[in-house]
Amino acid sequence: MRPEISNKTFDEERALYNLTDTDVVHCRFAGPQDGESVLKEARNITVKDCSFSLRYPLWHVQDYKLTDSVLDVNTRAPIWYAKGGYIENCTIDGIKCLRECDNTSMKGCTVHSPEFGWRCRGVSISHSSMESEYYLFESRDIEIDHLEMKGKYSFQYTKNLHIRDSVLDTKDAFWHGENITVENSVVKGEYLAWFSDGLTLINCKIIGTQPLCYCKNLKLINCTMEGTDLAFEYSDVEADIKGHILSVKNPKSGTIIADSVGEIIREDSIIDAQGKVLLRGQE
Repeated sequence: MRPEISNKTFDEERALYNLTDTDVVHCRFAGPQDGESVLKEARNITVKDCSFSLRYPLWHVQDYKLTDSVLDVNTRAPIWYAKGGYIENCTIDGIKCLRECDNTSMKGCTVHSPEFGWRCRGVSISHSSMESEYYLFESRDIEIDHLEMKGKYSFQYTKNLHIRDSVLDTKDAFWHGENITVENSVVKGEYLAWFSDGLTLINCKIIGTQPLCYCKNLKLINCTMEGTDLAFEYSDVEADIKGHILSVKNPKSGTIIADSVGEIIREDSIIDAQGKVLLRGQE
């Protein structure tokens, strides 16, 4: 039977350092000593129904489960350099959660964490609500399903990202991203996905000004666009848009098909922009 630590309060530095093969249940990590790194270097632990209010609690941990717990705003940089994590039904308000982590799965979580998920590898997020600036910056190998997120500079420099059935309310999302697929989702923002390479949008609603410029290998399949002016400038694009596009400007190559286009702008191009813009039925 695994050892269990339950119903205790810890506030000293490295209170449970290098804890192994143990369940931590209904404990509180807070107090006047304000100790950092309470579970640093832990291995094969389960943390359930706990509350955290100390900095850096889960650094360098491996094979951990964190469930039904609260990490408050004082829990700064709570999870860094961790490997093999499963996080479920948690509320996380500490800044800079997840940094340089490998193989992290999150489900049913509510997160308010500026600079969430930087330089991580192997991230899975499902049925969660998250708010963050610079969300998942420079991370790779990411699976996202049923996420409601709000951010500003989201998914920049990400690689190998797949998003399904989500609502993304963001700004300069997907800049310089590579090999990204977004399906059955709403993507709201400004200057969407500039400089991306290998972005595919399937059955998506795209909202916001000047989207999808300077893109390579861009594909839109059965998508709709709202408030999208000056779209596709200098992009290599194959797009099938249901409904209206406010304006398209100087697409570099490929073909854009829509039901209607308010304005096709072909002026002031600094490159040879030969992309086609066709109305449906004129293909």
